[in-house]
Amino acid sequence: MAKKLFLLEDDLSLISGLTFAIQKQGYEIDVARTTAEAESLWDKDKYNMAILDVSLPDGSGFDFCRKIRECSKMPIMFLTAADEETDVIMGLDIGADDYITKPFKLAIFLSRINALLRRSDDFNTAPVELISRGISLKLLKGEAYKDGKLIDLTASEYKLLKLFMDNQDLILSSDQILSSLWDCEEKFIDNNSLTVYIRRLRTKIEDDPGNPKKIVTVRGMGYKWSLTN
Repeated sequence: MAKKLFLLEDDLSLISGLTFAIQKQGYEIDVARTTAEAESLWDKDKYNMAILDVSLPDGSGFDFCRKIRECSKMPIMFLTAADEETDVIMGLDIGADDYITKPFKLAIFLSRINALLRRSDDFNTAPVELISRGISLKLLKGEAYKDGKLIDLTASEYKLLKLFMDNQDLILSSDQILSSLWDCEEKFIDNNSLTVYIRRLRTKIEDDPGNPKKIVTVRGMGYKWSLTN
């Protein structure tokens, strides 16, 4: 099914050229020339992206951008002659993903539309939550829950837990785990530290840390997130 774009622009000559170019890319497009017309056309579940002019006969594209951001995370691009730095900053601050000033090259404009839509597809298909054995990871928030209650984890503990839950029922060697826990300051975590991390993590997620059922030790091989214990 073709992606559908929403264009809010009042320049008739520009509308004609952009509509032709966008449709040639295989996209569908609806056009509004005023904010009033945009209000009547707008349906958040109908469009994959919005392209907004700033200066309109009856208002501002900034206001319509705010309206979209109240209900949607779709890509938003400003396409405008308003090239003052303050305008660009405002557009990005209120939720736009890109800001192109007129005049512009059509090939670059289309390339940036394609890039925004690809990123949006990647974002929408990526998992936002991992759930297993009563543990839930809210990936966008970086939070972990046990039976619905927030767990207080350090950044390294969260990273370790995510590694296990990303590789459920697979044995991970100490070397595999250690390489993933290289911190942002490039300070390598050794085997002794790993043992401490796992022990601390077990106290926070296991019902009986002395007899772990989730993160289990596989003697001589490593650890795994068990689905069967």
